[in-house]
Amino acid sequence: MRREPPVSTTLMPTYSRLPVTFSRGEGSWLWDTDGRRYLDALCGISVTTLGHGHPAVTRAIQEQAARLVHTSNLYRIEAQEALGDSLTAAADMQRVFFCNSGAEANEAAIKLARLHGHRKGIERPGIVVFENAFHGRTLATLSATGNRKIQAGFEPLVSGFVRAPLNDIAAVEQIAQRNPDVVAVLVEPIQGEGGIRAASPAFMQALRQLCDQRGWLLMLDEVQTGNGRTGHYFAAQGLNLEADVITTAKGLGNGVPIGACLARGPAAEVFGAGHHGSTYGGNPLACAAAGAVVETISAPGFLDRVQAAGERLHRALSDGLRDCEHVAELRGSGLMLGIALKHDCGELVGRALDAGLLINVTAGNTIRLLPPLTISDAEIEELAARLVPLIRDFG
Repeated sequence: MRREPPVSTTLMPTYSRLPVTFSRGEGSWLWDTDGRRYLDALCGISVTTLGHGHPAVTRAIQEQAARLVHTSNLYRIEAQEALGDSLTAAADMQRVFFCNSGAEANEAAIKLARLHGHRKGIERPGIVVFENAFHGRTLATLSATGNRKIQAGFEPLVSGFVRAPLNDIAAVEQIAQRNPDVVAVLVEPIQGEGGIRAASPAFMQALRQLCDQRGWLLMLDEVQTGNGRTGHYFAAQGLNLEADVITTAKGLGNGVPIGACLARGPAAEVFGAGHHGSTYGGNPLACAAAGAVVETISAPGFLDRVQAAGERLHRALSDGLRDCEHVAELRGSGLMLGIALKHDCGELVGRALDAGLLINVTAGNTIRLLPPLTISDAEIEELAARLVPLIRDFG
């Protein structure tokens, strides 16, 4: 029997939290306040990419915290410049703006696109976004998001976004013909909150061609898919796609809040002094942690291992759920996998918790799995062994 203390009444109830409190973590595992162990197949929604208590990240945080936590972007920051060099190299990009979250990274991309448009003489620049997308909860990123449920009650939304169905290049071409004020496209290579739905390689290449023809910026929201999650440092690389802007956060700091907006080509020259800023963005502590993450993921063989682990997990789940009639599809890439059921399955989150497994359900009917990139083969088999019976019994 789990012994949870009374829930605090001082917190705004913005989350329906599960009845468990974790006290420590190690690798792929978490322990609650009663000492019970859980296999973490969610990573704080793709945040603790290298698992809990990763030695390189822990060491970087400890050493930097002992020296200096914060100064200001009014001054040069050694750890920020070092991270900028390593992250742009890993991303095949040229410049980067550091902030604190994925929403902030997408806000920076939106501002960059608008400034780019104004410099082309467009008074009200527009950005193409997609149905079922999720880009954040600030007013601009909420407006770009394709989910009316989370938008409701926060109107008036920010204007300037034109929505299209994902993987429908004809719809985007129609927007281009009707709307001469569009200046950019913002797209997730794989929609996380939208149910682990991937933009097809052909669609992404067609977007690139259309952006080149129209002079638009191709901006990829890799907040969830970045930092090795799909088996490539960024999903764009697995698609052989050159983006003008890439945004990322989540796994970049392995739990220390940090986000980034990366740019190349003309997009890298849009922002100048005073155009954008962040008090905490790119502070020494966050950049030290992120530097350890980038170095670890960029090490020879690391991403090959992620791809192999993703294939092993996909195979274990496919074998275990073979002929399971209420499973519609298993989809995703690398260690970003979704198991779509034919009916809503939110109840499985609680059942998995009782079984010592942390999962998430998104889009109502899709089990989302985002385990650590460092998960072992034995832990992959354990994950499947705990999850498959829950899904089979749920039908």
